[in-house]
Amino acid sequence: MITLPFNEPGFNIKSEAGKQHIFDVFRKKFVVLTPEEWVRQNVLAALVASAGYPQGLISVEKMLLVNQIRKRYDAVIFDHNRNPWMLIEFKAAVIDLSDQTLSQTLNYYKMLQCPYFMISNGQQTFCAENKNGSVQWLDALPVYNF
Repeated sequence: MITLPFNEPGFNIKSEAGKQHIFDVFRKKFVVLTPEEWVRQNVLAALVASAGYPQGLISVEKMLLVNQIRKRYDAVIFDHNRNPWMLIEFKAAVIDLSDQTLSQTLNYYKMLQCPYFMISNGQQTFCAENKNGSVQWLDALPVYNF
């Protein structure tokens, strides 16, 4: 398990139609602030601020075809050549990270074939590397050095 350093990111939050919305700097728009969205925004902010992952190369909530079914991945970090580098799956803090979460992530991962994948509920974060077809769980975030 990896510990992420959460700072106070200073999110832009507003209320509209009885719901809270948060400005997503990656999608460049306000989105409904769900428990999963709170985790997504905090984890991505930590990856950018503390790990130096490039904000401009993070894609959020884009469509992907998995077994001819349209799905949306939570986030992908690309390398500077625009190749998928890390797939990230988020769950709300109250959701346990389970085999089902890992299975969902691996289905997306098979399509993207990036070197790393991560799952997080904000309290638990697991990251793995695919080395020559073998998954290796990491004790620290991989360094983004492209």
